[in-house]
Amino acid sequence: MLPLILGALLGLAAAPVLRAAATRHAVPAGEPPAVCPSCARRSRWLPPTGRCPGCAEWFGPAPLLLELAAVATGTAVGVAATGWRSALLLGWVALFAVVLAFVDAAVHRLPDPLTLRLGLGTAALLVLADLRHPAVLLRCAEGGALLGLLYAVLAVLGPMGLGDAKLALTLGGLLAWYGWRSVFDGALASFLLAAGWGLLLLVTGRAKAKDPLPFGPCMLLGALVAVLAAG
Repeated sequence: MLPLILGALLGLAAAPVLRAAATRHAVPAGEPPAVCPSCARRSRWLPPTGRCPGCAEWFGPAPLLLELAAVATGTAVGVAATGWRSALLLGWVALFAVVLAFVDAAVHRLPDPLTLRLGLGTAALLVLADLRHPAVLLRCAEGGALLGLLYAVLAVLGPMGLGDAKLALTLGGLLAWYGWRSVFDGALASFLLAAGWGLLLLVTGRAKAKDPLPFGPCMLLGALVAVLAAG
């Protein structure tokens, strides 16, 4: 019970910074980071209301929505972590996952600065976690390459974006740390979640058949499902 509570509290504590990061990066490709539309302030944190600390203008994700996602993700990390190494690894991925999911849902892109930092940090933490087990690290590299190649092919064919392929490199490495079954489970869960989400949008009339679907949140949720299943 204690790891769950601690994970939830850490997620809540990180939420103001995550909200600011999601707001800052939720802009179309090629545009500068978002600032407050009224006072042009670039905030490093935002309250749960999403209002600018300088002028109280609202901008960014809906009030409390990101905070709930951060608490839920932190709780999931508390469930899945089996030691300090896995807690660091999963916590690092979770921080970026919340931001990337909200950015992709808002503007249909996964910014390179976020995916690059996520990938480099995850690689370093994987090495730290299994420095004495080169076979595991080799499997992580292979898992990342395999999943990244799959999404790269899909990006060339059209359904995905290159940001999805870059994110897949990291998620493939993370899931391979748990085993090849987790790589398969994570990929399968991602596509099933995307299919369910797309169907729900169609049924409710919120999207049309040819409308693009942000796949990043589904990839991240699919990876979470696979990690929890492995635990």
